[in-house]
Amino acid sequence: MPLRLITWNINSVRLRIDLVRRLLDEAQPDVLCLQETKTPDELFPREAFEAAGYPHMLVHGMKGYNGVAIVSRVPLAAPATRGWCAREDCRHGTVELPGGIELHNIYIPAGGDIPDPEANPKFAHKLQFLDEITAWFDGARDAGRRAIAVGDFNIAPLEADVWSHKQLLGVVSHTPVEVARLGALQQAGGFVDAVRHFVPPEERLYTWWSYRNRDWAASDRGRRLDHIWVTPPLVGALTGARVLRDSRGWDKASDHVPVMIELNE
Repeated sequence: MPLRLITWNINSVRLRIDLVRRLLDEAQPDVLCLQETKTPDELFPREAFEAAGYPHMLVHGMKGYNGVAIVSRVPLAAPATRGWCAREDCRHGTVELPGGIELHNIYIPAGGDIPDPEANPKFAHKLQFLDEITAWFDGARDAGRRAIAVGDFNIAPLEADVWSHKQLLGVVSHTPVEVARLGALQQAGGFVDAVRHFVPPEERLYTWWSYRNRDWAASDRGRRLDHIWVTPPLVGALTGARVLRDSRGWDKASDHVPVMIELNE
């Protein structure tokens, strides 16, 4: 069965619902995973997704911050949410896709501005979140597991995932301690980077451009913060991957762009 899946940090689903409609119309994903939805569940725009042909949903949100959602035109089973760091801040939702594929939609904390857990509680929270979710994936690891993990991981792991490796080594999202933690998470789940499966690791690739850059395309100071990982049993089913860069230029765009993979089992 062919499956097209997109992940996107939408930075407020209600504010940008017209952009979501545009994405659904133009890209025609089977499953869309959103992060930073910034809305409580009762205000999530379910009717808009149903009208667009996406009646199956997992919604896990809160007022003003965070939030994840999975919307789909294929049936979803076993919906669940997970909390980390003794918080209920709506950062992890899971469902089962047709064929028994486990899908995790994850929004890892950004971590603030100072890459020091002693001086910056937000950075300490990010590292703790990564440690806890890594331990969980390690305990659930199964070589035959068919799973996908997507989301805004807020870490650009490779040198070519940032506009300047040297200048960003001390900047939150590309520090060695974060990159090591993300690598441990990937290893714990036995995941393969689905996008880098198609795009060579030395090729520059970004999914986020700061709002501070007025001409984001000209300066092109981006980072690859949004990821899609699959377990080895699904690698052979991958048929393509793409970063939908043009959406960063849409009117009232999110600072992140959608990332898409296609599988055909």
